[in-house]
Amino acid sequence: MKQLLVLMSLILLSTTLVAQVAPVARPRSLVFNHVTVIDMTGASPQPDLTVVIAGNRVAALGKPGTVRVPENAEVIDGTGKFLIPGLWDMHAHVFHYRLPLPPDEYSFPLFIANGVTSVREMWTRVDRMDQIRLWRKDFADRRRIVPRFAAVGTLVDGPPATWANSDTVSTAGEARLMVRKIKAGGADFLKVYDHLSREAYFAIADEAKKQRLPFAGHVPETITVREASDAGQRSLEHLRGFSPPVWLSCPNAKVMAEKILPELIANGSPATHVIEENLKLCADEKAALALYQRLAKNLTWQVPTLVLLKALSSELDTLYADDRLKYLPGGKDHFNDWDTFHDERRNRTAAEWDEARAGFQRALETVGAMHRAGVRFMAGTDVSNPYIYAGFSLHDELALFVQAGLTPMEALQTATRNPAEFLGMSGSLGTIERDKFADLILLEANPLEDIRNTRRISAVVVNGRYLPKEMLQKMLAEAEAAPSKR
Repeated sequence: MKQLLVLMSLILLSTTLVAQVAPVARPRSLVFNHVTVIDMTGASPQPDLTVVIAGNRVAALGKPGTVRVPENAEVIDGTGKFLIPGLWDMHAHVFHYRLPLPPDEYSFPLFIANGVTSVREMWTRVDRMDQIRLWRKDFADRRRIVPRFAAVGTLVDGPPATWANSDTVSTAGEARLMVRKIKAGGADFLKVYDHLSREAYFAIADEAKKQRLPFAGHVPETITVREASDAGQRSLEHLRGFSPPVWLSCPNAKVMAEKILPELIANGSPATHVIEENLKLCADEKAALALYQRLAKNLTWQVPTLVLLKALSSELDTLYADDRLKYLPGGKDHFNDWDTFHDERRNRTAAEWDEARAGFQRALETVGAMHRAGVRFMAGTDVSNPYIYAGFSLHDELALFVQAGLTPMEALQTATRNPAEFLGMSGSLGTIERDKFADLILLEANPLEDIRNTRRISAVVVNGRYLPKEMLQKMLAEAEAAPSKR
């Protein structure tokens, strides 16, 4: 039977990016029988279902006997197992502009073997968009096993650039031209960064609205969280801009008030009003709650990357002992360009370590408070940073969300339903429903009972392609062996 051409909608908010997908060539349908489905709509688990996958879509699901199983289908016994949607990493970096590594693909098997079937790529230069298009075609054609590049952004900073190779703008005019360049280059969104001036930032916000190009990213140092939300920034990363900064705890507000703020005022710094607002938030719980409620009303999403913040507060001996280093080219030497990361930790005093740990605890408390106020969250890891691991760290992030106060269901939704909603793709992804794309994970235990059960993966389905546990283990073994060959 001739299969239909699939039109894959790659949508980020109000931006529509459509790619023509080649016909799916699968000789047999795939059927999960007697499986418990956790569809991520918020409904209770549905036990003993039959789920039929035809091509790369969920064709049917229902009680055994009520769903027609196609002839010659590959039938998987799901007794005692749990089916959830594929996971998303909503803050990933597969390009390594800082590292002299060969092309960026060593992370793909790590994503897939961990059930991370979709990523939001947070820094792709316009001149690398052709590579993104090739990966998207590979995904659509199922020629190779790669993740779904659901959204791709280009980083724009102000001088001095935080990172080499990033695009920078100084004036409103330059900012507007950059927005148009990124839109013409085919990126899905623009990522704002630390050193943008107020003039450039608000020009980006205005021009992005005119060009129907969403913008997301950091909260620049001269912009308050409230201003970023009101300007239409769609997601805020790493809890940047909140008081206190993520690596500090509120006792440091006194130091900020007595030492840092007077210096900023004396120097006429444009960041003065940011520090003043952050000090107010640190001292006034009602003011903080009002801000969180404003974020919820504005639909300003948060990607806190708690796993990164935890790494920033972890001692080197703990980081060096992580067994997952074996999957990175060069092991811990993979992070040789992060000398400041290691040196800063070697030189910390006992008091500074106490402060770092207290800062991470406050980050967890901040996420819990924002969640209670109705702020929406998405799971992201900032993979490519030191001691963050493609795929693996996403499971760590889910556990940290639960530690911050989300239920296991709510934590799972940060990596399934929520990203699809954020990207305008909830009609085709994010939950397990008829006619949606078949990006799925088969688990050996119930993740709603223990969020750590998301790591107990029996199989992954990527765009309708079934990858049993044996294949996933082989992918990890090959990834472990690959660094030694370089």
